[in-house]
Amino acid sequence: MSTIKNEKYEAVIGLEVHAQLLTKTKAFAAVSPEYGGAPNSQITPLCLGHPGTLPVLNENLVRYTIKMGLATQCKISEKSIFARKNYFYPDLPKGYQISQYETPICYDGHILIELEDYDKRIGITRIHMEEDAGKSIHDQDPYHTLIDLNRAGTPLIEIVSEPDMRTPQEAYAYLKKIRQIVQYLEVCDGNMEEGSLRCDANVSIRPRGQKELGTRTELKNMNSFRNVERAITFEIERQIELVESGGEVIQQTLLWDPNKLETRKMRSKEEAHDYRYFPEPDIPPIIVHAELLEEINSELPELPDVRFTRFVNELGLSEEDSVTLTDNRPLADYFERTISELNEPKAIANVILTEVLRVLNENSFTIDSFPISPSDLAQLISLKMSDKINSTAMQSIFNEMLITDESPVKIAERLNLMQVSDSNFIEPIIENVIESNPDEVSRFKEGKKALIGFFIGEVMKQSKGKANPKQVKEMVLSKLEDS
Repeated sequence: MSTIKNEKYEAVIGLEVHAQLLTKTKAFAAVSPEYGGAPNSQITPLCLGHPGTLPVLNENLVRYTIKMGLATQCKISEKSIFARKNYFYPDLPKGYQISQYETPICYDGHILIELEDYDKRIGITRIHMEEDAGKSIHDQDPYHTLIDLNRAGTPLIEIVSEPDMRTPQEAYAYLKKIRQIVQYLEVCDGNMEEGSLRCDANVSIRPRGQKELGTRTELKNMNSFRNVERAITFEIERQIELVESGGEVIQQTLLWDPNKLETRKMRSKEEAHDYRYFPEPDIPPIIVHAELLEEINSELPELPDVRFTRFVNELGLSEEDSVTLTDNRPLADYFERTISELNEPKAIANVILTEVLRVLNENSFTIDSFPISPSDLAQLISLKMSDKINSTAMQSIFNEMLITDESPVKIAERLNLMQVSDSNFIEPIIENVIESNPDEVSRFKEGKKALIGFFIGEVMKQSKGKANPKQVKEMVLSKLEDS
C-alpha cells in the first residue's frame, strides 16, 4: 500500500458508498433486479417512465436499509419521506430518480476500522434509500450510445460517511468494513466488479492543524478496492503538488482511469447538477414503529467485530487467524459448523486456513461450493488427532475427499492408510529391529537416548507406515529397558 508522506498537509476524505440490495424485485416494480440478464429484458412500464404508472414500495428495501442502519449504530427516523431527484440523462427515462434527501431513514452512526497500528471510529452521516438509474453503453456501437434499462429501479442504499478519514489506507479499510457488514447482513453481495458495491470519494487537503476544510474534488469510477486506494492517493498528491506550485484546487468531479492510473476531469462546480429535489407525491411517508424496529433488530446476525472477539476470547484463536476466519460470513459459518462436530477450534482453524483456503484460491470458488462438508472435515481431523492416520495420510485423504463422496474412514481403509495400534502386529517388528541392531542397542543403553528416533524409524519403515508412532515409541522404550 502506498502512503502519503507530507508533514505540511493532511488529507480529508469522505466516502459515499452505494450498495445494491439483494431483494427479489426492484425498489418500486415487480421485476427481478438480478445482474446479467439480456439487455432490457428486466423492465416494466414503470422502469420505462410510461405515463400513468405508479411506484409500489418494496418492503424489503425498507427492512434491509434499517438492518444496515442498526448494524452501524445509526439512529432510525420514525418518519422519513422519499424525494424526486431531477435530472435529464438518456438512461433515466422518468427524468428523475426516487431517492431521499431531507429525511434519510438512518443517520448519525459509525463504524470502527482496524489498521496495522491503530483503530479508528468513522462517523456515518446518513444511510438513505434510492433507486438506481439504467446503464449507458458507449463501446459497442461506433456511432451510437446504447441504453440498457435492466438496472433502472434496482434498490440501493447510499452510505455517506463523515469526512473522518485522513489516509488512503483508512478509506480502504472503511470500504472493506462496509462490504463485510453488508455481506454479513446478507443485504448486498458486495461485488464491486459487477457494480453492486460502488464508491465515490470526496478528497481535499489542508495545512496540518487547520480546522477549516479545503476545496474538495469528487472521485468516481473506482471499481475495486485497490483502485479506490490508488485514486485517492493520486488525488491527494495532485492537490499537494498543485498548491505547492502556487495553484488552486478547483471543486470538480474527476473520473479515475485505472489503465493510466490517473484522474481526468468530468465536470466542474459550475457544470454540476441542480437536482431540484422535491417530495415524491406517489409514495406515502415511511413510518417505522417500535415493533418493526424490534423485529428487525432481532433478525440481525452476530456481526463480524463481535464474532472476532468471541473467536479470540472464547475459542482461543489468534487475532490473525480470527481476522481471516471472520472476513466473510460463509467461511466463519463453515468453521463454526465444523467445531460443532469436533470441539477442537485451533486444529480446525489450522486446516481451514491452510488446506481449505488453498483449494478455494486455486479453484476460484467460495466456501459455499467447497465439496467437503463440515462433518467430514471434522471426522478427518479427528482421525489425525486420535493418531489413526499420520500427516501424510491426512493430506492424501483430504485430496481424495475433494473428488469423492466417500467418508474419510472409508477412504483411509480403501487406501490402506489407517495406522495400526494392535500390539500383536507391532511387537514382532520391534523385536526384529532390536535383534538386528545390537550396536545401536548398546549405544542407547550407554546414554545415546537420541537413538530412539532410529528405532522408531526402522519400525515405521518395516510396518510400511502403518504402526502408530506414539505406541511404537512407548513399546520400543519398554523393550530396550527390559533387554
